Amino acid sequence: MADRLDPPERPEQDDREGERGRPFKKGNPGRPRGAKNRRSVIAAALLAGEEEALVRIAIERAKAGDVQMLKFALSHILPRERTIKLDLPPMEYADDAVTALGAIAGAICEGRISPSEGAALAAVINTYARAIDLADVVKRLEALERKM
Repeated sequence: MADRLDPPERPEQDDREGERGRPFKKGNPGRPRGAKNRRSVIAAALLAGEEEALVRIAIERAKAGDVQMLKFALSHILPRERTIKLDLPPMEYADDAVTALGAIAGAICEGRISPSEGAALAAVINTYARAIDLADVVKRLEALERKM
């Protein structure tokens, strides 16, 4: 029973080759960061100049009713996000964020934008308002330092 609880003996770190996280011998960093592996290079060479034709075939199959190709096309070919046109008030002061967030909430309620798009816009507005606040604090601090 005691044998099961004892961890197995392991050789020293330097003696192990192919250890997880350390597949190369000391001093060999492996493939440079950003370098492509052989399979990627071969695939790119085989597909060179054929991208447009392959996309066209995929779209034709999706239109013909191939459900798997339709899912692939919708998830990989079509853009995931859309451009949103929304009239927001200019933000000169952090307090203007309240008006901008109200415009975003109104657009969500009217169905012009989705709730997730509204949340993304609200995050941008909040970040911008914090930047305005921080710039204001820096200006006030500089003014106080000049007075001293």
